Amino acid sequence: MTYELASFWTFAAVTVLAALGVISLRNPVHAVLSLVLAFFSAACLWLLLQAEFLGVVLILVYVGAVMVLFLFVVMMLDINIAPLREGFIRHVPLALVVAVVMAAEMIMLLSGKRFEAGLSGSDPAAAVGKTNIQWLGETLFSQYILPFETAAVILTVALVVAVMLTLRRRPGTKHQDPARQAAVRREDRIRLVKMPAEGGQEGKQ
Repeated sequence: MTYELASFWTFAAVTVLAALGVISLRNPVHAVLSLVLAFFSAACLWLLLQAEFLGVVLILVYVGAVMVLFLFVVMMLDINIAPLREGFIRHVPLALVVAVVMAAEMIMLLSGKRFEAGLSGSDPAAAVGKTNIQWLGETLFSQYILPFETAAVILTVALVVAVMLTLRRRPGTKHQDPARQAAVRREDRIRLVKMPAEGGQEGKQ
């Protein structure tokens, strides 16, 4: 087994394990850390396959934007995160494990020789005389258009389901009804009550 193939299987195994941790861990903080590790391992796979643009975009866009969206959805689901904020030191061991694994992947990726040919034996972009980004765009929207559209539909469904979860009726929570608020009349908002004036303490005596 070559060094490139061993690195590929290592990154792939870490990606799968981290993805399983995202969907199996009950603590949202631990799930976020697992998702960061999954994104980073996938970026290492892209770099190993000579797709530097995808690797950089995966780190900048997904770790920078999708992670924020993930936390935003967690907050929208009305999860009681007050206990999670208490004892922040409890999350440090898992964070250290994630950091050590990411450092090991970086060392594995950079310590070996430059992967000039990648796993396929040749650079497909250079073979057709195009840049990596140009070849990637043409290949993605021509040969792999069906998986690309399928992934887009799955992400759209996930977003719709997240919104539906936030709108579900839960006991003990208050909800607004815009139709009833718009149909209210002036008489329903305020009522004038006429009460007789009362004398002071001297009048009572």
